[in-house]
Amino acid sequence: MEPAITKCGLCPRECGADRTRGLGRCGGGAKPRLARAALHRWEEPCLSGSDPARGSGAVFFSGCPLGCRFCQNYQISAGNRGREVSTRRLARIFLELQEAGAWNLNLVTASQYAPWVVRALDLVKGRLSIPVVWNSGGYEKPETLRLLEGYVDIWLPDLKFYDPALGETCAGAPDYFRYASAAILEMYRQSGPLEWGEDGMLRRGLIVRHLVLPGSRKDSEKLLRWLAGALPVESFLLSLMSQYTPYRKTGVKALDRRVATFEYNWVRDLARELGFSGYGQERTSAKEEYTPPFDGMGVEGEELEG
Repeated sequence: MEPAITKCGLCPRECGADRTRGLGRCGGGAKPRLARAALHRWEEPCLSGSDPARGSGAVFFSGCPLGCRFCQNYQISAGNRGREVSTRRLARIFLELQEAGAWNLNLVTASQYAPWVVRALDLVKGRLSIPVVWNSGGYEKPETLRLLEGYVDIWLPDLKFYDPALGETCAGAPDYFRYASAAILEMYRQSGPLEWGEDGMLRRGLIVRHLVLPGSRKDSEKLLRWLAGALPVESFLLSLMSQYTPYRKTGVKALDRRVATFEYNWVRDLARELGFSGYGQERTSAKEEYTPPFDGMGVEGEELEG
């Protein structure tokens, strides 16, 4: 049986949509909408591994509660490109990715479908043996995250903006930091410190991503200093990204350029000074080919039996 939400409040937007009759502000409707389900080799090394025949089992959900102007996945986030599937099909996809050799099940921007995800994970309980990754923009309600307790092993949130004005400019979300900071603390409460497998892959824990934005290194500094004060820096990973790419005009002049090398290096040096461990990116990561084609690969197929 599919979940039925008649007054949606899953995300901080709290749009109140009757999703049995139409779409919420995020684009979410009565069934999960997916754009792609396939092995993905461009996540952090502890998630994607080095074996070219394997990767992270990424399920890209359509729509997005946040809606950043600069989103690299804008075809599916703002455009809501994708195909609806039943919860039983979603559960079967999870197992298909495991069978294909996925190191983990990577749920990308799934917040608007959290109840459906929980239902699908219940359906494969005892059969899914790989870690579940919750890969999100960080704009989450702790109440929604608590629905996922016991289901998610690895949390992979963004931490995007500190300044309310920057959150408003980039995503129409002046309350972004208030929610994202609370969400990260809730995620850490659920996961605890990092746990590694004998194969060197992450089995449990928190990885916080931060994308350095053009002209915003001081905002990055505020975020990193908050993070260093909020959690023990040795107990989670920081993934510092340089891949900001203005695929199209944002309407904000400051955002219509790539990040300068000195900007990224300045933030990277601060992260080292504060004692973070984790990952950085080469400047060559700011390329469109690192975004997969959202062509519906792996979405259609049989439902889970039983």
